[in-house]
Amino acid sequence: MKLEIARSVFLVAALAVATVAVAAWEQPRPTILSAEHGAGNCPLPRAQKASLAVQPDRDFLLFIIGLSQGVRTQG
Repeated sequence: MKLEIARSVFLVAALAVATVAVAAWEQPRPTILSAEHGAGNCPLPRAQKASLAVQPDRDFLLFIIGLSQGVRTQG
């Protein structure tokens, strides 16, 4: 194969890869979140019940604080 043909095939292949990469690159656009009822919060997922009150688990919070205390250096 001649050098000119090899270069042109490589150039076409590189352009094809670049075109596929640009077409596949999808960045999210900035959007404004709005609540349906004007609550000013992000809407909840459909699977989650809105009437269920979520309370933090105190044992879990103590566990996290204990882990953060244990990470500190002893010197």
